Amino acid sequence: MSRNRAVVVDPDAPGRLVIRPVADPAPERAEAVVRVRAISLNRGEVRRAGMAAAGWRPGWDLAGVVEAEAANGAGPRVGARVVGVVLEGAWAELVAVPANALAELPDKVTFSQAATFPVAGLTALHALAKGSLLGRRVLITGATGGVGDFAVQLARIGGAHVTASVRRDDQVATVRELGAHEVIVGDEIPATPKYDLIVDSVGGRTLGSALAALNRNATCVTLGVSSSADVTFNARDFFVAGRTTLYGLYLFTEMLSEPASVGLRRLADYVVSGQLSPHISLERPWTEIAQVAQNLMARRFPGKAVLTLD
Repeated sequence: MSRNRAVVVDPDAPGRLVIRPVADPAPERAEAVVRVRAISLNRGEVRRAGMAAAGWRPGWDLAGVVEAEAANGAGPRVGARVVGVVLEGAWAELVAVPANALAELPDKVTFSQAATFPVAGLTALHALAKGSLLGRRVLITGATGGVGDFAVQLARIGGAHVTASVRRDDQVATVRELGAHEVIVGDEIPATPKYDLIVDSVGGRTLGSALAALNRNATCVTLGVSSSADVTFNARDFFVAGRTTLYGLYLFTEMLSEPASVGLRRLADYVVSGQLSPHISLERPWTEIAQVAQNLMARRFPGKAVLTLD
């Protein structure tokens, strides 16, 4: 008999997400089985759940305790507190996770904090690695979102002069508390000042105007389209700066060159040192998954939503 339950798509259920019994995980030799204590939600997986066929199991981010270590001896041992990421199916009581996608957690980092790390935190780390930070001007758009929240803090840790872009005046205080030196309000980025690195998760008019605000040799990393996937920009304004780069970032491709465990441990260490503070706007039991997912897509809260399992 299965010991496992998971969040699955049910097109006939309110919110399309329900918790049902599923088969126990069958780990590969390089995978550990984790008993999940906390998960977090990202817009990408929730959006896909809104279109997926019945039975599909969403979920990327998880934190919990290793119940069975990888058969090949890699990764954390039984009983270790861990954070991890999978391509799908993280929203379950038991999950098989590649050993190189798991990082052990220091005692000072809670499961709820750790559950925010994988997609949002790792995406921010990889995006910021596309340029130099120390003493450079960095622009973060969508700064109150999951990735933006991490990116503002991590850019500040790296010694950058950080400008945050937000939609509304009432969001200014929030991003200043995160460490932003300056704040732009609205969906358009002025052509000056210029930036050495831009991290954009908004798309649309924001990305189109941001491309004209790049310094020579600068990079704009695009990783989301929370506003619009259609972007119009002035190509001349983009190329006359000279040696400017538009970099498309997809986290699961980035992880082919660096195991997730590396960045996850870095994020945990930043939390322990007091330099990083994950912004958890909502923490609920996972039985409320359908409603929380709907609230996320309706932008009823900034930062991250975390669900806990008994």
